[in-house]
Amino acid sequence: MKHLFLIGIGTGNPDHLTQEAISAIAEADLFLVPRKGSSKSDLVDLRVRIIGQVRDNPAVAYFDMPVRDEMQPYADRVHAWHDEIARRWATSLAERPDADKVALLVWGDPSLYDSTLRIAERLMPRPKISVVAGITSLQALTAAHAMPLNDLNAPVTITTGRRLRDEGWPEGAETVVVMLDGKCTFQRLKGTDYDIWWGAYLGMPEQVLAAGRLSDVGPKIVHMRARAREAHGWIMDTYLLRRRT
Repeated sequence: MKHLFLIGIGTGNPDHLTQEAISAIAEADLFLVPRKGSSKSDLVDLRVRIIGQVRDNPAVAYFDMPVRDEMQPYADRVHAWHDEIARRWATSLAERPDADKVALLVWGDPSLYDSTLRIAERLMPRPKISVVAGITSLQALTAAHAMPLNDLNAPVTITTGRRLRDEGWPEGAETVVVMLDGKCTFQRLKGTDYDIWWGAYLGMPEQVLAAGRLSDVGPKIVHMRARAREAHGWIMDTYLLRRRT
């Protein structure tokens, strides 16, 4: 492999593909597609369908995503996980030495709370890496709720569910977007002090939304999230919190 394209594809809606993404998909010789277990097989199918909208009979190399060792400290297990993913990429690519231009489709954008770039840096010899920007879940969330991301002349903090759990509300923050939260960590906050805008499967036919005062809609979101995850076997969601004034 001489050239690796990391292509942001938005939140699963084929309409999220930019013209740049379409051009990169058309140019690639081979597509790396991760498999994450039978319960998430529709994510594999969705990637393949998106590729198929641009290419006829695309060459696809599948690899199985490893499972993180939850017994290790967080940073250690993530680094080990990235090492193993890079090794599996290399194994798949070694079976296709004729593929000079390889593409991997990335949910959202490769630059926002995604580790694909960090994994790509582990490849040796390192190929040329091109990043194609995509629509993020943050953008899809605010579009779905028809709302601006920030208040007038106000900052925005983007964080994770883990940090919200461990550190609480970020000091001095007005608007907080929470990514990668599988535990509904907003339940730890005083609900009467915040408004929430939540969404799952953003931009997809399965999209579900909820918004309002956290104390009022928080329990509803927990129930909706559990029901949707059970129905689909997976869930991708995010939410925005704003301190009430």
